Amino acid sequence: MNLQTIIQDGALGPAAMWRVEGAGALVCFEGIVRPIEAEQPIAGLRYETYDPMAERELQQLAAQAIRDFGLLDVRVEHSRGFVANGDCSFRLRLAAVHRQEALAAMDWFIDRMKRDVPIWKRPVLVADPSSATI
Repeated sequence: MNLQTIIQDGALGPAAMWRVEGAGALVCFEGIVRPIEAEQPIAGLRYETYDPMAERELQQLAAQAIRDFGLLDVRVEHSRGFVANGDCSFRLRLAAVHRQEALAAMDWFIDRMKRDVPIWKRPVLVADPSSATI
């Protein structure tokens, strides 16, 4: 069993190669900032986090996913600060013996994260590029 959680400034870079001994399924979900929010064009999203609690909650969710879904590994990355549209702001990687557990855990994790983890997003409108700086 392994878990890793990271909150970092700005967009997430490309995912590194990842292998887990004994895994028959490696599932990766990436959340990409859309160019439209509430029917308005945006330059991107600004994420605000309450870091100590957000990190702790992400770790607890990852540990619970490992226990409840029988996962082998969970890795979570989330952005804070400005992320331009088209860039990745969230990555969840899950390893399991079978795909069913990994796919069920992915859906569960994202729903719980959105509900329980203190990470908030605010759209940065295209007409206001000065607010896009970190």
